[in-house]
Amino acid sequence: MSAVVTPARRPEVLTLRRRIPVVLTAVLLLAVSTVLTNRFLPGWAYPVTGAVTAVTLIVLARGAGLSPAAIGLDRDNFRRAALFGLAGFAVVLLGFGVAMAVPSLRTLFHDGRIGSPGFGQLLWLALIRIPLGTVLLEEVAFRGVLPALLGAGERWRWGPVLGAAGLFGLWHLLPSLALEQNAAVHATFGGLPLALVSLLAMLAAAGAGVFLYWWRHTGRGLAAPMMIHLATNSGGLVFAWLLLAH
Repeated sequence: MSAVVTPARRPEVLTLRRRIPVVLTAVLLLAVSTVLTNRFLPGWAYPVTGAVTAVTLIVLARGAGLSPAAIGLDRDNFRRAALFGLAGFAVVLLGFGVAMAVPSLRTLFHDGRIGSPGFGQLLWLALIRIPLGTVLLEEVAFRGVLPALLGAGERWRWGPVLGAAGLFGLWHLLPSLALEQNAAVHATFGGLPLALVSLLAMLAAAGAGVFLYWWRHTGRGLAAPMMIHLATNSGGLVFAWLLLAH
């Protein structure tokens, strides 16, 4: 009597299919978050919205069966991730220091979006608004939760990495519409249509997303890209403030 042998199904494919509704929910949550913060909510709500969205994404990921290690929050690897993060932090600040010292590169810091914040407002922006509203949310979402939901594992997998990076590029659609207020961007791309400048900015953000995930993958935790992201955004703001104010 012959038995019918059913081909074994690949569990990772089934798992990914079961996670599709969670992926869609996470993307919808991020879309609502960016529209609210960029178009409707007051400035003080930006870090609150970012922190709440980040926590909600972690809850969604854990509910979908992802472990803390899968989303870059493994305690055992925190020391390694922090060391990689500090190394990246130092390299970024060194690069900013060189740009400040070279007159032809100082236009990188001439950004009309910064305005003329006082010292207190600078502290608010660099220590609260950016870390919670930008760095925490974007790293949890695009280097932690989304790649893991898309199937990223211990090995490097291009599909999830590029998928999350592409979404990271789209995430920058609304902010990219104000990029021409940066002197260097205006000098380089000022003759191009705004739509093309926005597209190039989103592609650049997607490329940065690939690099940041590689750094997270190498450092084995979200602390690694978070420190680079913090140095780039908050550090860049502080350097720009120092240059423009003095």
